[in-house]
Amino acid sequence: MDSLGGQAVVIVGAGPRGTSVMERLLARHAAAAESARDARNAASPQRPLHIHLVDPFPPGPGHVWRTEQSRLYLMNTQSFFPTLIPDQGVAAAPLAGCSFDGWRERMRAAPDPVLSDGDRIELAALASTGFPSRALYGRYLSWCFTRLLEKLPDGVQVTVHADEAKRVARDHEKGGYGVELLSGETLRADSVVLALGHVESRLSPAQRELRDEARGHGLTYLPPAVPNDVAWEQLPAGETVLVRGMGLNFFDVLGQLTEGRGGRFEATGRGPGDALVYRASGREPVIVGASRRGTPYRAKAELASYYPAGVELRFLCEEAVTRIRDMGATAGFDHDIWPLLHRDALWAYYTTLARTSPDAVSPDLLPELDALLHAGHDADARDWAENLKSLEARHVAEGSVLDLPALARPLSRHPLRPGGKHRFGSQAELDAAVLAYLSDDAAGSSRGEDDPVKMAIGALNAGRAVIKSLVADGGITQESWLGELRGWFEGFVEGLASGPPALRVEQLAALVRAGVVHFAGPDPVFRIHDSLFTARSPWVADDSWHARHLVEALAPANRIQGTASRLLNNLQADGLVRPRVMLAADGGPVVTSGLDVSAPPYRPLDGAGLPVAGMYVLGLQLSSVQWGTAIAAQANAEYRSGYRTVLDADAIAADILA
Repeated sequence: MDSLGGQAVVIVGAGPRGTSVMERLLARHAAAAESARDARNAASPQRPLHIHLVDPFPPGPGHVWRTEQSRLYLMNTQSFFPTLIPDQGVAAAPLAGCSFDGWRERMRAAPDPVLSDGDRIELAALASTGFPSRALYGRYLSWCFTRLLEKLPDGVQVTVHADEAKRVARDHEKGGYGVELLSGETLRADSVVLALGHVESRLSPAQRELRDEARGHGLTYLPPAVPNDVAWEQLPAGETVLVRGMGLNFFDVLGQLTEGRGGRFEATGRGPGDALVYRASGREPVIVGASRRGTPYRAKAELASYYPAGVELRFLCEEAVTRIRDMGATAGFDHDIWPLLHRDALWAYYTTLARTSPDAVSPDLLPELDALLHAGHDADARDWAENLKSLEARHVAEGSVLDLPALARPLSRHPLRPGGKHRFGSQAELDAAVLAYLSDDAAGSSRGEDDPVKMAIGALNAGRAVIKSLVADGGITQESWLGELRGWFEGFVEGLASGPPALRVEQLAALVRAGVVHFAGPDPVFRIHDSLFTARSPWVADDSWHARHLVEALAPANRIQGTASRLLNNLQADGLVRPRVMLAADGGPVVTSGLDVSAPPYRPLDGAGLPVAGMYVLGLQLSSVQWGTAIAAQANAEYRSGYRTVLDADAIAADILA
């Protein structure tokens, strides 16, 4: 184990978060050197800094954003959204780089020689409001990393290790740590940053049982995975493929099994909701989508900004946020936060409805609604709900009342069949109902700020940004975190506000019309019967779907207990980290998904509950103290949570260099 002299920092994980820590270290090191020069403090030269980045994947893109992956894998945010380089909230100015949108404009004007032909073609057609491919975002991340290396301050060295870290051990003789790599090399470190991102996870007991039984019957079971890691060609043309999960990964699966096999989408000229027709290549399987809600995530509205310009949070506002924050860990999500966000969603919906469909509401709706929404927060919730229901009955046309639970589970509105056992008499009837939902959702997305439903969802999305900051670092009670925020709200808002680009829903509707995609129905039960996978929904009277192939359209579970990461398992075994445990409403302990950490800058707590000096955590493994901050930092963010990952990286860099 060689001593490198100066200060050595090992960053484990060289994807966007690890690169962000490196960027902050460089910026702060350069700023300190400049400050010393200005003060003519030659007696206190900057200590040499050696940064090691450890990752088997390329620095910048890392695992998820590799530049060679299919361009059918799209980002879930528009070009104007993401940035690796901070544009606010930090004292030390960046040395190089820009936002993704700034890079997009720069590359269109003067293409970098490293751009591939695919990059150039995509850039030529990509607008600021368009959704980039993950491969192109990876090219941006790689470009930023290269620019940072070109701007290294004096006294700083960066070494990239295309390797995997398997253990971090305290160096009791020299201090600091030894970071053991899979290749056998050991790096000496004064500080270690865990910026691991997505890591492999072990299957759940139910998934393991299904996988093992599938092997015994010669069936194909594809577990949760990063989509670019999957060999999709193993799914044969013409055969039925069950796909469990209809979130964002579902659309990745669809792309690979349709367009990825030579199929084409063509314009129909018939407008949103029926804008595309699918021309099959003949190499597609028969795809059956299945999820608890029975429908895919709703599409994003077509907007010129991430949050609708016409939506204002009037209730989950600064005054309310201050009041809730002052409550500390006694605040509850259902009691203190959701009633305010619910009011904002109602106001966004009905003001848009009154503006775009005045015949659907009476002139008295908005004044009376405004008065009701401002009724005391501590008013009896049941009385308030009844008053709202009465107001809507008087002033809103039938069929135009906002029903948030039904938005999340749209098939619930479908009437029960005679006898009350099923809502759908056949698979064809179910497919028709889901197709109607898809067409309506795509048409709503095209209306943008003129669609009441999308504006209600826009209010929920904006409120989610406020909630992220409110609940971070113990902002609500543990039982509320477990049973309310994570228990129901997370899944509810994800399905409404974290959906795919509207294009993907238009394409899915075309695939349904072409007979390529079908649906299993809500709450499906998966089994193996007669040597085949089966999927049956209690909502559908028809026979089960049968298939030889099942795809879990999910990302690997982000859980510390259950991880397949050598490093995380060794850190736990060595007592350097532990998962966070919370108390549920019944007083029982619950092992949460993330690490137990100190206050920012986040240091893992060891087996004795003490912060581990010189070790830091950033990103997904903070899921038990942060909620929903795992996405990229937002350029020109309206809310602090939009650049939280940058602030966390900056705090880590400041502490390391202090």
